Amino acid sequence: MSSLTPVKQVLVRELIGESLREARTDQGRTLREVSKAARVSLGYLSEVERGQKEASSELLASICGALDLPLSVVLNVTSEKMAAVERVDNRVTPLPHVRAMAQAA
Repeated sequence: MSSLTPVKQVLVRELIGESLREARTDQGRTLREVSKAARVSLGYLSEVERGQKEASSELLASICGALDLPLSVVLNVTSEKMAAVERVDNRVTPLPHVRAMAQAA
């Protein structure tokens, strides 16, 4: 009898936070610098980066503005990370199959 290991659910807020943190550290900037520029509390920005808080679209836009990074880039990077996790976990039907099913309906 085989036992399946439960798959750890990855939350979008965690991947968004990871993407924001990577962008900030790649720029060599501190949480304090970005929080001040984004007009967001340092603690809240830290929680967003750690995936503990789910930021509103307005807050994400403000953080991205402070990082001089389009929100679309952050969302695209996040989408790619989620797709990679799903491929590894074999949890999704490949996109071409989804499109084919949609066209057949």
